[in-house]
Amino acid sequence: MAKLVIFGAGDIARLAHYYFTRDSEHEVVAFTVDRQYLSSDSFLDLPLVAFDDMAALYPPDTHKIFVALSYAGMNKTRAKKYYKAKELGYKLVSYVSSRCSFLTDLPVGDNCFILEDNTVQPFVRIGSNVTLWSGNHIGHDAAIDDHCFLASHIVVSGHVHIHPYCFIGVNATLRNSIEIAPETLIGAGAVIMKNTEPKGVYLPQRAELFKKKSDEIEL
Repeated sequence: MAKLVIFGAGDIARLAHYYFTRDSEHEVVAFTVDRQYLSSDSFLDLPLVAFDDMAALYPPDTHKIFVALSYAGMNKTRAKKYYKAKELGYKLVSYVSSRCSFLTDLPVGDNCFILEDNTVQPFVRIGSNVTLWSGNHIGHDAAIDDHCFLASHIVVSGHVHIHPYCFIGVNATLRNSIEIAPETLIGAGAVIMKNTEPKGVYLPQRAELFKKKSDEIEL
C-alpha cells in the first residue's frame, strides 16, 4: 500500500482519513500542519508533525501527500499548500469514491477529493486540487479547472466551464454552455443562467419569515 501523509488536522482531514483508509490503496501514516498550528503530537492516533519537518520524517521518495483543506480564501489557502508540497518533491494523490458514477475517460488531476454519489458524465474534464462534495451532477463535456470547491447537490449542466478558484454552494444550478469566471462565488441555492464576472458574488433571494405561525396554516 502507498504510504500517505495528510495535510490538515480538522474536519476535512478527519474525513480524508476515513475515505482513504476504507476506500483506497493508500495507508495513512501521519498528519502534518504548519508549525504554528501544532497543538499536539498526534491526531486520530497517528503522528502529527510540523510541515517543515515533513521531508526529513516522511521523505517524498517513499511517501505521498494529500492536502485536506477547505475553500478558505477562495481555495487559495489550499492551493498554496498544494504548490508547496510539489516544491518539496511530493506526489499529491486524489481520492475518487468507488460509490460515485465516474464515467468520463479523462483522467482527474491530482489532490482531488470526489466523494460518494457524484455523477460525472462522459467527456467531463476535472483539473487539479478540486473538491466535489457528495451528490453533485457534472454534465457531459463540462470542465472544472484547478483549485475549485463544489459543495453538495449542485447541478452543473453540459458544456459548462468552471474556471480556477471558484466556490459553488449547495443546491446551486448552472445552466448549460456558460462560463463561470475565475474566483466566482456562487451562494447556496443560486440559479446561474449566464456567464459570470471574475470575482463576482452571486447570491439568491433568501426565504422570508411568514406572518402566520405553522399551527395557523392549513396543510
